[in-house]
Amino acid sequence: MTRHIDLQGIENFRDFGGYDTACGRGLKRGLLYRSANHAHATDADLDTMKAMGVSAIIDLRRPMERGREPSRRWAGFAGQVVENDHEGSYVDWAEALGAVDEIGAEWFRQDSLDFYAKAPFEVRHVDLFTRYFKALAETDGAIVVHCAAGKDRTGMICALTHHIAGVHEDDILHDYLLTNDETRTRKRMVTFGAFLKDLTGREAPEDALRTALCVEPDYLETAMNRMKAEHGTLDGYLANVLGVDGSLRDQIKAKILA
Repeated sequence: MTRHIDLQGIENFRDFGGYDTACGRGLKRGLLYRSANHAHATDADLDTMKAMGVSAIIDLRRPMERGREPSRRWAGFAGQVVENDHEGSYVDWAEALGAVDEIGAEWFRQDSLDFYAKAPFEVRHVDLFTRYFKALAETDGAIVVHCAAGKDRTGMICALTHHIAGVHEDDILHDYLLTNDETRTRKRMVTFGAFLKDLTGREAPEDALRTALCVEPDYLETAMNRMKAEHGTLDGYLANVLGVDGSLRDQIKAKILA
């Protein structure tokens, strides 16, 4: 199955359904999509999403990110949009880089690890993740979840969706790591490098650019270990923090399982 869907102006757009599940039914295809932001979507991209039957869009970005790169929607879009206006307690990485003496791979790696350790319990993420799962259960049609790059916040919420469905841990990690598509990464390194130079006045080395644009297994592991440490299991986190109880889980499974 080809998961990456080549759109003109939306990066990292892919179907995260279609995996086998423990119950044997498997995840539906053509229902669960994930991506980077939609600010640069072309009219053709919007037509594609409309044809996919997208009826809910989950935007995990902070208000400043949405203001910096406003989303595009197709004419007549009447679906549900989940977003919030909480800025969060963490410093925007673009702002933090302004005070960094040397832009290196280790800075981006450590920044990611710090983020994943805190993200599951950030007030804004708890709100967004909670509303995502309700929308997933209640909305007819396909759903698209995205953040800025479609890799970190989006990666966590997709992994939790896979867990609820009973997708094997190996497949959960495989889907998460699909962000590291070499063709996409090479393309993005050029534009991201130019962005960093405009932001900081310095050129970042290739390994730093690659680290900033990719994900690593221990990022997701860090987030999940924090959830387990606080609530015993991922199911405990889902129930106690996000309100995904047995009834809601059954609704979600009825929607996303074949």
